[in-house]
Parts: sequence; C-alpha cells; structure tokens
Amino acid sequence: MAKVILKPIGSPLDSAPDIFQSNLDDMQKLEDKLDQKRAQVKLGWGESYQQRTRDKKKMTVWERLQALADHVDAIFPINTFVNDGETFGDGESARTSPAAGVITALLKVHQRWVMVIANDNTVASGSWWPRTPEKIIRAQEMALKLRLPVLYLVDCSGLFLPEQGRTFPGKYGAGHIFKMNSELSNAGVAQIAGVFGDCIAGGGYMPLISDKVYMTESAYMVIAGAALIQGAKSQNLSSLDIGGASVHVHLSNCADFRVPDDQTCLERIRGEVAHMSSSAADYYRHGAQASLPFYAPAELSGLISTKPGVAYDIRQVIARLVDDSLFWEFCPEVGLEVVVGVAKISGLYVGIAANVQDLLPHPEHADKKRPGGILYREGVAKLAAFSRACNDDGIVLIWLQDVAGFDVGVEAEKQGLLGFGSSLIYANSVREAPMITVLLRKASGAGYYAMAGMPYDPLLQLSTPISRLAVMDGRTLAVGAFNSKLDDNFAIVTKDPKEKAFIEAGMKAVQDRIEADMDPYRSARQMDTDEIVKLCELRNYLSCFVEACYQNHGVRRIKNPRIWSLHDLQILTQSSMLKNAVLVMPAQPVIQQSAQKQKSTQDIFVAPMEGMFYWRASPQEEPFVKVGCLLEPGSTLGLMEVMKCFYPIRHEGFDARKVAELCVADGTPVKSGQVLLVFHPLSA
Repeated sequence: MAKVILKPIGSPLDSAPDIFQSNLDDMQKLEDKLDQKRAQVKLGWGESYQQRTRDKKKMTVWERLQALADHVDAIFPINTFVNDGETFGDGESARTSPAAGVITALLKVHQRWVMVIANDNTVASGSWWPRTPEKIIRAQEMALKLRLPVLYLVDCSGLFLPEQGRTFPGKYGAGHIFKMNSELSNAGVAQIAGVFGDCIAGGGYMPLISDKVYMTESAYMVIAGAALIQGAKSQNLSSLDIGGASVHVHLSNCADFRVPDDQTCLERIRGEVAHMSSSAADYYRHGAQASLPFYAPAELSGLISTKPGVAYDIRQVIARLVDDSLFWEFCPEVGLEVVVGVAKISGLYVGIAANVQDLLPHPEHADKKRPGGILYREGVAKLAAFSRACNDDGIVLIWLQDVAGFDVGVEAEKQGLLGFGSSLIYANSVREAPMITVLLRKASGAGYYAMAGMPYDPLLQLSTPISRLAVMDGRTLAVGAFNSKLDDNFAIVTKDPKEKAFIEAGMKAVQDRIEADMDPYRSARQMDTDEIVKLCELRNYLSCFVEACYQNHGVRRIKNPRIWSLHDLQILTQSSMLKNAVLVMPAQPVIQQSAQKQKSTQDIFVAPMEGMFYWRASPQEEPFVKVGCLLEPGSTLGLMEVMKCFYPIRHEGFDARKVAELCVADGTPVKSGQVLLVFHPLSA
C-alpha cells in the first residue's frame, strides 16, 4: 500500500543576514505602496461619501463584508485593483472607479468559504463601470468551478451611463452576468442575494435568479427608476413606491424576505449559509491537521531580491509556504531547472511546480553549465508528466513562476523543444483539477503560458509587488528594436554624436515604456492577474483557496492518496531503481568467483533468482548439460520456472567452460545465489 512520505525542506536563513536585510528593506518600500493603494480602494470615493451612506442608516461595503465574515482575517479580496489609476470622462466630470465599483472576495462564513460580490455604494451609488461586469463574471467563474455559494450584496444604480458603450454590449458585457447567474443555478450552486438600496435595471436582474432574496426597508428593485418613469409617463412616484420591499415581497414575489436594516439582513444571510453542507476539507485531510510552515512565511519578503536577475533558492520559498516545511520531490535528478513535488497546505495535498534560479550543470556536457529560470527539454517533460499525474489524482496544482521563457537556439530546435512545450500546454489546457498560479517575479514569453498563466484558466492567478509580466524585458526589447544600429556587444556603432544621442533616447523611451507595461498594477488594472499580494501573504491566500478547492464532495475527482498515479511515476523515475533495474527478463546470471577460488581454483554458476530449476526441457528429453561437457558462451544450461513461466538460464561468460559438477537435482526448488554447477578451472 503506497504511502505519501514528505521530507523536510529548507533551512534557517542565517548564512547571509546582510543580503536578507537588504532584500527586506527594498521589499518594504513596495509593500508600503501596496498598503497605501489598498487603503485608497477601501475609501471608495472618500470619507464624505462613506459618511453620507452612514447618514442613511446604511453600512459601507467593507462594513458589510466584515459583518458577514466569521472574522476580519477570513476576507480575501480578488481583483482589488481593477481600473486602478484610470479616469472616465473629461475635465470636471472626470471620475475614477476604485475597484471598478464592486468588491469581490472569498469569505469564510460559518466555516464555509463563499464568494461574495458586493457593490461599493460610495462609488457612483454602486454603478457598473467598464470592467465591472468582467470582474463580477470572473468571481462567478471561480465559484462555478468550485461549486462555492455566491452571496450578492446588491446596492447598485445600474450602468454608469456615460460609459455605457464600454459596459453594455459585447460577449462579457453586463448581460453575461445574468448568464452566469443561470449557469450557477443550473449547476446547483447556492446563490443568495441581499438588496440593501438601489437595484436598478441590470442591477435588478442580478438577484432574481438567486435561491433566496432579502430586501431591507430602504431597498428597491426596479427595471427603471422613478426619475425615468416621471420623464416617460409623467407619474410622480418614488422608487420605493415602484419596487420597494412591500411590493416585491408581498405582491410580485420577486423577493422572499423583508428585513428592517443592513445588520439584520447580513445576520439572516449568515443563517442561510449555516444551513448549507459543511466543508469537506476535514474529510480530505485524512485525519491530519492544518499546520504552519516550520520556517516563517514572513521571511519570504527578505528571501527574494526585488532585482529580477538575482538568484535565490526556490526550495527555501517552498519551505515557507507548505505545512511543517515538508515536501515530496519528484525526479530531483532530471530537469534540474524546475522543482516538482507534493506537499500539504492547510492540511490538504497540493502539487507544486516551480522554477529554479541557480546556475545548473548541463545534462549532456559535463564541462558546461546553463542558467536556471529557463525551460529546457527535460524540465518541460517533467512538468508535463507531473501536471497530468496531479490531474489524474485530483490534486490542486500550484505553479510558482519565475521564468524567463523557453530555451532558444540550434540545440533547442534540434531537441524538438517546441513539441515538448506543446505537450505541456496541452496537459494544462485540458486539466479538470484546479490550478493556482503565482507570479513570484518574472513571467516572460511562452514560459508564462506553459506554466499555466492566465490564458490557461487557472482558478486564481496571484502577482506580487515584484511581478513582471511581459514577452521580454524593456532592455531586451530596446536592443531588438535598434539592432541594426548596434554591434555584436549591443553598443551603438555610430560616431555621430547627434545620431548616437537620438538612438540612446529612442532606446530609453522603448525601455521605459515596456518597463511601465510590466508594472503589476497595470496587469491588475486590466485583469491580466487576479490580485497583488505581499510575499508574506502568499501562504494565507493559498490556504484559503486550497481549502475552497476541497470544500465540496462529488464535484470533481479526488483520489485516495494510496492509489495516486504519482506513486507509479515515482517508481518509474526513481534514480536509484533505474540504476539497479534489470531491463530484460529473465535476469541474466553472472559467473561468480567462489569464495574458495584461491584454494580450489574452481568457478561456480549460481541461480539468478528464486524458483524451480530443471536441467532438461521435459522428462523425456536429454539434459542441456552433463558432467564433462563443454558449455559454450550463450548456450542454455537449464530452465527456471517462476509463476508458471519457464525462463532459459544461459552461460553468459566469454569463454567455453567444461562442467565439473552438477550441484542440484532436476526439478529442485532453488534460492537466488544458490550454486547450480561447478566448472573446471580455466586452462593457463
């Protein structure tokens, strides 16, 4: 019965305290910036708008999230920085839309993970901006993959009309939200809506497919608001008159329950979640408990340099992410540029695939080295096989990317690296078990694709403050753009000072533009990544989403660890077994020297395995050998019966030998190493 044996990984970071502190200081500046930008998002349009909300006896969106969650540490936002830094409109009418006016987050409610989609009522009364629908849809997609309950906290005045052309049409426009509502319902995923205020037009459609709809006394749901009706039909009505709780709970039946205020509504929604199935995470822990890493996750902020070219030990990173800093590594002697293996996070099994940054020995040239952070043939094959095995076993796979791309050049093309890369891409494209991708630092070229970047539909993609997502860095692209003006060492060849200055300025402009494009906040702004987190926060985010992956029974394959395909992979690739494996059956015997050779000058022939030994093919036939006969190399001396099969035993020596003695009777059970016959000594 196969067992999962995890071994210690990592070590204390005592060897280079100065480097650690320097990295920590550099990272602290970037993390401070992240904290500041998060605080700005939480303010929405500012404190005055938050106060206006409270004056209406309503809660802000973040107050609602905190009241809904089991505790404040059980809130994990995603896509916080959508629309970051963008303004909509011109002049005095220009407006920002922090977080695209909607907060999406994974929350723990009564020990169950739920997806929450909550309008920020301080940002244009919770209007939908460009990318708001895409953000809501992304959260719905995550919930659908994991069959997580979805809670809608609705306080939405519909589309932000000045930008309706960028929000209303298109495949992933606002209407796709309602399609996702339907797909979630069709898959049996629980949806609960709380309506806290405005719920106009598209905002009104979103809660209606939910299983349960709660409305507060200050909430209303309408196809068109009072102002539009007054203009169209000259009727002097309020929105509450048209579609308040009294209408939709008691007359239209579009809502189920009427509650006095925000707090009561949130308590009732929590009560609904408490009635749902409990989490299966404990069941899939197989009696184990969640454990913290032996080495502190906080050390990650000083372990990795902010400079993209500085190497670090990826195993030290893994040691600060996984339970008890224990890891089961596969194929450590093959494909040295990547590390793959199994660990636990929050007591649940995960696969990990990561880039190695060290200078590595070349597998075919003992006198050569090659740089890590690049994908070569052996590593790509290892990643593909590991991805397939994890998918077969239903194991969540975490990709830790710091990749500069695929190897290039004559050798790479001769080895068919394109084909191996396609195999890896195929393996990741058809996976059913969830993947989580972390862009630790570099995410460059086709390496970003091959290691399950966003185009390959990971459940979640996380970036860090030092993530750099691009085909190539700014310097490399600038060299390529001005290659005709440079020599083999990339120095400008012209002697003309004006032309040289022009080329330098052009290269700098290209480099600066590309470097700006690689900013993680730009990626987050346009939803090329799901969230930016500190390195020291990675462990908590992974714990949250891994638990969510194991929350439900029966929605995907999750095999018992005893019958994993990974055990087969380990046996087939274990280097020690490969070195000692006999590739041809039956095992070929060898002539062994007698322990008393120096005294007797005789040689012996021993049984190569345990079984029943026969000197002849059948009782009616002559024996293969007799005392005094000459046994030629390659000739058969007898048969070995093992499991009802007969295997010929041959003389594998280089010289013909004369048989001096037969040491066992015909049809005798023998043990491996038992003497079968004795040869006469070789002639001088």
